[in-house]
Amino acid sequence: MKVRNCKNLIILILKKFGLIKNHALISANALVNAELVGAYGHGLSRLKMYCDRISKKVINPKPKIKIKKITQSISLIDADNSIGFVAADVAIKKAISNAKKTGIGLVAVKNSGHYGLSGYYAEQAVKKNLVTMIYTNAPPAIAPHGAIKSLFGTNPICFGTPSGSKAPFILDTSISIINRGKIRFAAKNKLKLPSGVALDKSGKLTTDPNKALRGVQLPIAGFRGSGLAWMVDILSGVLTGGNHAGRVKDPFDDFSGPQNIGHLFITFKTNLFVKDYKNRIKDNIKNVKKLPKVKGIKEIMYPGQNKYKRYTKNLKKEIKISKIIKKELEFLKN
Repeated sequence: MKVRNCKNLIILILKKFGLIKNHALISANALVNAELVGAYGHGLSRLKMYCDRISKKVINPKPKIKIKKITQSISLIDADNSIGFVAADVAIKKAISNAKKTGIGLVAVKNSGHYGLSGYYAEQAVKKNLVTMIYTNAPPAIAPHGAIKSLFGTNPICFGTPSGSKAPFILDTSISIINRGKIRFAAKNKLKLPSGVALDKSGKLTTDPNKALRGVQLPIAGFRGSGLAWMVDILSGVLTGGNHAGRVKDPFDDFSGPQNIGHLFITFKTNLFVKDYKNRIKDNIKNVKKLPKVKGIKEIMYPGQNKYKRYTKNLKKEIKISKIIKKELEFLKN
């Protein structure tokens, strides 16, 4: 399906479920971007979930989003249980605006939902020549170190900066070995998981995505990954007024109420401390890239560089949609 047609179809479906045109467009742009960068677990495979949550009235299709000014640099957003894409769009734009005025923008969000890829919002700040850090929590998937029950989400950590070239430097990574979207994508498409990324509910390693969803995902770097997940839970949940400590509801399985996810957006100008940031970041990347390479590696990539290549390449192609997703789209459209 052509990119434009795919976007229009998503807008049509979301409007049918009650979103206003602008909110449907914001959501469609984020979902299509996920497809183009190859993050299929955050793309069209999640559209039915968002529609289900709107139907069950745990996503508010017509939210009254409130922005509270705390200082010239700091804002708090109550998203009124909007679809996460819209809450994050308002937040990153406010963080950018604050940073442009004062040098730094700090925006907290509460009463939001799943917003897709953190890197998508980081790119918006980087395009305005800002450095950014973004945090959001998620439903339980990771067991705290020493525990046998999941509590923390896969809680992505995102950092972005201008790189001095077309491809921005964007590190967007969950603290789990594999993100939950990939597990759900594997379950939906009857694929196996790599070995060593998840445990079943009895604590045994599994490659079955359905058993992994009912069990525990493994964090990166053992107790360090668990600690990072805890850090993000504090920054995006405790600090903002959002849910935390395992209270974020699973968007696919728990319709008992809104998720109340918290997000934290931090943006700041590159010239706060030095006047030649662009030259310095280019020098930094250049020195890493000229290091001796492991056999078989043609180029040392910085975070976000390969994703940018996939995006520009896929933008010229049609979006491939599996039979399962096609059936879901037809069902949602009709």
